[in-house]
Amino acid sequence: MALSWTNVPPPLRVPYAIPQLEGERITIPGSKGVFRILASSKQTNGLMAVFQSGAVLSDAPGFHYHNHAHDVFLVTKGYLKLWNGEKCRIMGPGDFAYVPPTVIHNPEMLGPHTEIYGLITPGDWVDFFRHVSEPYEGILAPEDDDRDLKSLLIPKLMAAKEKFDVVFQSDYQPPEVGDWTKDEEQLPESQQPYYLRANTGPRWMLGGVMSRPFITTTQSKGVCAISSIESSKEYGPTLLSRYMTFQRVDHCLCVLEGTLTVRLKGLPDAAIREGETVVIPAGQAFALAFASKYVRVWSFTDGDGIEALIHRLGTSFNGVILPENEVEWDSSRVSAVTDELGVSIENDLP
Repeated sequence: MALSWTNVPPPLRVPYAIPQLEGERITIPGSKGVFRILASSKQTNGLMAVFQSGAVLSDAPGFHYHNHAHDVFLVTKGYLKLWNGEKCRIMGPGDFAYVPPTVIHNPEMLGPHTEIYGLITPGDWVDFFRHVSEPYEGILAPEDDDRDLKSLLIPKLMAAKEKFDVVFQSDYQPPEVGDWTKDEEQLPESQQPYYLRANTGPRWMLGGVMSRPFITTTQSKGVCAISSIESSKEYGPTLLSRYMTFQRVDHCLCVLEGTLTVRLKGLPDAAIREGETVVIPAGQAFALAFASKYVRVWSFTDGDGIEALIHRLGTSFNGVILPENEVEWDSSRVSAVTDELGVSIENDLP
């Protein structure tokens, strides 16, 4: 028996891996875009949904807000124009934005081929995407779909406006696009709409593992965290190489560069490579090994996950890339931090 590889998330809260560009793939008719849902309510007990979205130049969906849902945008390719509360920015690869509930926003893919990762909590919000979409069987995105987006979408929106947490604002006067500022190179200290420029913000080192958080539970009022987790096989085993069990938190790990080895108790090691995703539910013991010269993984969690371990046990780091040598850290605090986070870590390596 091995870790289950599947093109579509299974209907259970179990570990699984998704190949590159797979997932539950749907498209809004005429949008020239595709959503690839990697995890949603059934896989996370309703706590979060994680998806990729890709499109060529396309119309924006319209200004709207959510009464309860939290929304994030994390660009990997191309450019995204995002209105977010009182600001509008042109986002490129590595740029991040967080939209809390009740904040008016509107994303517009500028192309030429834009790809983003998104997280929405609660996880059942993606049912709205499913309602207004149809299955997609192509390669990247339906660039030749010239159907009239508004004539197809508006009737579905009007029929479902009471069912889903989407409140459109047809008379909204949006802000003009602005330049990035120094304030957008750090995380805010409380929940608010914000942008974070690529390769800025805090960096934490725990031995040979770096965490660059895009959002933590401080900014999201406890509902989610996203961080770039980076390391190298040159460092050898790390704290994350031991079996960890997060009792309350699900992990969705998306590999951006290199190879991540995922170990689940009783199963053979699984190599997760660039473009691939592994989902590890709460209560499942797992260990991580970094199997190439440089590994970069984006971690999406519905609470304090591995990024919180690195932050609370590690130290602030001023460099912009991985250091040549591991950074010393105080292992005497492991028990106190793991008790606080509700995670158990075995003493011995697998």
